[in-house]
Amino acid sequence: MNVARKQSGGLTTDVIVYLVLLAMAGLQIIVAYGSSAGGEGLAARMLVIAFAQATIAVLFFMHLRWEKRTLVISIAVITLFVLAAMQYGWSDSFRLLNGVPFAHLR
Repeated sequence: MNVARKQSGGLTTDVIVYLVLLAMAGLQIIVAYGSSAGGEGLAARMLVIAFAQATIAVLFFMHLRWEKRTLVISIAVITLFVLAAMQYGWSDSFRLLNGVPFAHLR
């Protein structure tokens, strides 16, 4: 990692990134309240903006922009794997909420 390149932006880069994130948050509010689109269209727009915000925050505030690309890709793959593994328990959660299927037959 080139320290001189990393420190060249300094506080100015952080303030600019912060202002961009604030503007994107404002854009989310505008999209949420000003949109006449229904649930799926609105959810898709909000997810795109949220993904862009998260990407900018991770790249700049967690300093992953200056790391090797292989590290960033491996962190992304591991994160996606963990999120997919968390989704494995949803069916059991619905079973606990609604009760055991066919329990009334006994």
